[in-house]
Amino acid sequence: MTQVLVKHDEIRQWATARSGNPAIEDRPTGIGGPLVLRIVFDQQALNAGENQYGDRPGGLDLVGWDEWFEHFDAMKYGLLVEDERPGVLDDYYEFVPRDQR
Repeated sequence: MTQVLVKHDEIRQWATARSGNPAIEDRPTGIGGPLVLRIVFDQQALNAGENQYGDRPGGLDLVGWDEWFEHFDAMKYGLLVEDERPGVLDDYYEFVPRDQR
């Protein structure tokens, strides 16, 4: 089962329980398009700012929750996550439009 989180406290609590940090994709100058939000976990957070994917320019900029939530709300996102199962902290997430709740 899945659930969609939209409350900031619930999202922050979900991410923090999994060692998640808010991040925004770093876009090189001249590349347009909407911001891409991410939640990065563990080692991925330590590598932020480097081109860890190899298939795209730029990296990830770790940002504060306040800045991240500004963009999250402006884009009218919800965060789709798996319901918690005993003994499992799944870090799968997906951004979905809030009206799909």
